[in-house]
Amino acid sequence: MEIDQPRVAYFPDSFHEINGVAHTSRQFEAFAKRRDLPFLCVRAGDRAQPFFEDGQVSTLELPRGFLSFALDKDLRFDPAFVRHLPDIIRTLRGFRPDILHITGPSEVGMLGAALAHHLDVPLVASWHTNVHEYAARRSGWFLRLLPQESAERTAKTIEAVTLAAAARFYRLARILFAPNRELCDLLEKATHRSCYLMQRGVDTNLFSPQSRSRQAIDEEVVLGYVGRLSVEKNVALLATLRADLLKQGLTRFRFLIVGQGAEEGWLRENLPNAEFTGVLRGAALAQAYANMDLFVFPSHTDTFGNVVLEALASGVPAIVTPDGGPRYIVQDGKSGLIASDEEFSAAVASVLCDPEKYAQMRRDARTQALSASWDAVFEGVYAAYETVRKPKEVVMA
Repeated sequence: MEIDQPRVAYFPDSFHEINGVAHTSRQFEAFAKRRDLPFLCVRAGDRAQPFFEDGQVSTLELPRGFLSFALDKDLRFDPAFVRHLPDIIRTLRGFRPDILHITGPSEVGMLGAALAHHLDVPLVASWHTNVHEYAARRSGWFLRLLPQESAERTAKTIEAVTLAAAARFYRLARILFAPNRELCDLLEKATHRSCYLMQRGVDTNLFSPQSRSRQAIDEEVVLGYVGRLSVEKNVALLATLRADLLKQGLTRFRFLIVGQGAEEGWLRENLPNAEFTGVLRGAALAQAYANMDLFVFPSHTDTFGNVVLEALASGVPAIVTPDGGPRYIVQDGKSGLIASDEEFSAAVASVLCDPEKYAQMRRDARTQALSASWDAVFEGVYAAYETVRKPKEVVMA
């Protein structure tokens, strides 16, 4: 018997950019194509042909205009995006969605939420970015002007207010998705909505130890980082790591930094032996991972950490902090280590000084990643859709 698959209209905050939402969104569309599922992606972009179809998967890609402004290095917000409303409504009515899925309070997400209500389609929403933590960390320029006690109290207030505002938006949805259980618990408490896991997968054919291209004579240890070079990623800890390792007499190492962001200039000054590649994609990115010896990811704010899973798939153990999503990826003591900022350098040194332990970690990292597939992630999402999907009307002959 053929399964009646829900018709899903997906409204992602970003798609072509370099971030977790965009990466997950591209994988979601690819999953729908592999399974030949009825799927419509409504997103911001600059294709010459706004609407196009590939089997049962269709896309409506609409441009941001001159009023748009930057939220980050590669992410913009267009307050006039509502001008596309007639095109979006016409496309939605033609597609007849059973579910409308948004990824956050962007201009695309807000339009999606409004249209779900207008068209009486069940709305679901996935949480991909800890906006409350980002808001507090990006207020650092202001908080530094305050006495320490006042700064800490103000930072907590900023987090609480931002979370409350985000929760009011996410409460519009019938069910929620988040990449780890801790976030699901937080969202369920803040929104009184059920939250399901929407973790991340990895392409273990692309990201593989086989992509390593370094010469065997290169005996320097390469410490790698991939991601935005921004304050909320806690990248300043990389400079502390360098200084600590040198104090311990460990000198045969260098950094490989993949990404871009506002902190790049500061990092170049404080990591004089680092190679900065900028943003990499595809095979070039896979090769960069495989050429690393240890992945160092000091972020406290990531909801999941795709880059950590990609590093593990490349056979590169990861050192992460005990906050956020990466700690749910790394198996402490096997595929990497979980360490606080104060213990981060010692954790790195402990791996570098134990070749036998390090070799086993490389094997464990790859083995763990082989069990994480995107298909399993999205199969779980579709199963959760059934909890809010409206029953089809039965037409009697």
